[in-house]
Amino acid sequence: MKPLFWPGLALAGLLSLSGHAELAAPVYSLETLRRLALENNGSLRASRDQVDIARAGIVTARAYPNPELETLRSNLRPLLPGAADGPGRSAYITQRIEYPWQRSTRIDAAIAAHEGAEAEARGTRAELLARLQYRFYELLRRQAEARAASDDEALMGEISRRVGLRVKIGEAPRYELIKADAELLNAQKSRQSAVLGVGQSKAWLRQLVGNVLPERFEIDGELGHPPVPPTPEQMRAVLLERNPELERSRAITRQAGHRLDYERSQRWPSLAVKGGHSRDPELRSTSIGVVLTLPLWDWRSGPVQEAAAGLSRARNEEDQLAFSLQQELAAAWQNYQIAATQVTALESGIVHQAEATLKVAEASYRYGERGILDYLDAQRVHRSARNELIAARFDLWVAAIQIERLLASPIAIVTSTVTSTATRP
Repeated sequence: MKPLFWPGLALAGLLSLSGHAELAAPVYSLETLRRLALENNGSLRASRDQVDIARAGIVTARAYPNPELETLRSNLRPLLPGAADGPGRSAYITQRIEYPWQRSTRIDAAIAAHEGAEAEARGTRAELLARLQYRFYELLRRQAEARAASDDEALMGEISRRVGLRVKIGEAPRYELIKADAELLNAQKSRQSAVLGVGQSKAWLRQLVGNVLPERFEIDGELGHPPVPPTPEQMRAVLLERNPELERSRAITRQAGHRLDYERSQRWPSLAVKGGHSRDPELRSTSIGVVLTLPLWDWRSGPVQEAAAGLSRARNEEDQLAFSLQQELAAAWQNYQIAATQVTALESGIVHQAEATLKVAEASYRYGERGILDYLDAQRVHRSARNELIAARFDLWVAAIQIERLLASPIAIVTSTVTSTATRP
C-alpha cells in the first residue's frame, strides 16, 4: 500500500494557494525591512522634525533682547516774548540688560527640551523597530501555519480518497468515510484561515514599512531561537540607563527645574539702559540713564507656584515610569522564560512523541489493527503539538522583542556590552 502522505500533494496545494506569480515576488530580509522602515516611516520623520523644532528653541533661548528705539517730533510755541519757536526732535534708545543667571536657566531649559525630543525620537525608533520585528515574525508564524495546514489538507485528502476506496470495496464501514470527509473539510477551513492570516500579516507589515514595499512580496527568515538575554539585574541596569521613555521623563524633570529657577529669577528688578538726544530751536541735550522696574506689587507668586507644582509632577511621573518599566521588564523576562520552557519541552519530547504515536497509528490502520478514528485522533494530537510549537517559538520571539524595545537595543548588543563591561579591569 502506498504511504498516506504524499509530499507532492502538499507542494502542489501550497503552489495553488500562493499562485505562480507569487514565486516571482521580491524577497525581503528583516534587515532590509528595517532600513526601508527607518527611511520611509512618517511617524519617525515627524519625531525628527520635533527634534529640529527643539533645536531651534535653543537658538531662540540664546538670543539677546533687541533694543527699543523711540523718535519724537514736537512743535515749540513760546509763551514768553522773545523766546524762540520752531520744531523740536528727539530720539531715545533703550537696551534691556539680562541677568546672567536668568539667561543661563532659560538656555538650560531649552537644552533639556531638546534632549527630551531626542529621547522621544529614539523611543519612536525603538517602538517602530519592535513593531516591525513583531509583524515580521508574526508573518513567519502565519506562513508556517499555512504550510502546515496545506500539508494537513493534502494528507486528509489522500486519507479521504483511500477510505472511500475501502468503503467502495467493502473493507470499511461508511461512517469512516463520513469521518474522513469531515476531517478534510476541517483541514480545508484551517488552510483557508491560515492563508487569510498570511495576507493580513503582510498588510500590517506593509503599513509599517510604507508604500515602498510592494503589495506582493515575500520575506526571508525563520522562527528560530532568539539570543538569550542577560540576567535580570543586568537588564534592569541597562533599562535605567538607556530606556528612551525614562530619558525623556528625566529631561522633562530637568526642564521643569530650570523653569522654576527662571521664574524665581524674575523676582529681581529688571534693568535697562536708556540714552537719547533731543534738539529744539534753542537747546541740544544728550542724556543717558537706567530704567529699573521694581517688583513691588507682582512678586511672581503664581508663576513660581505653578513651576514648583510642575516640577513635583515631573518627578512623581519619572518615579512612577521607572517603576512601571522595571515591572514591564520583569514581566517580559518571565514571558521569555515560560516560552523558552515550552519550546524546549515541545522540541525535545512532545512533538517527537506525537510523531511516533502518529506513525504507530498509521501502521496499525494500514494493517487493520485499528480503525480510522484512532488514526485521526493521533493525527489531531500531532497537529496540535506542531501548532503549539509554532506558537511557542513565536511567543519566545515576542518576549525577546519586548525586552529589546525596553532596552532600546538588540539583545545581542546588550549582552556583548554587559559582558565587556564586566570583564573590563
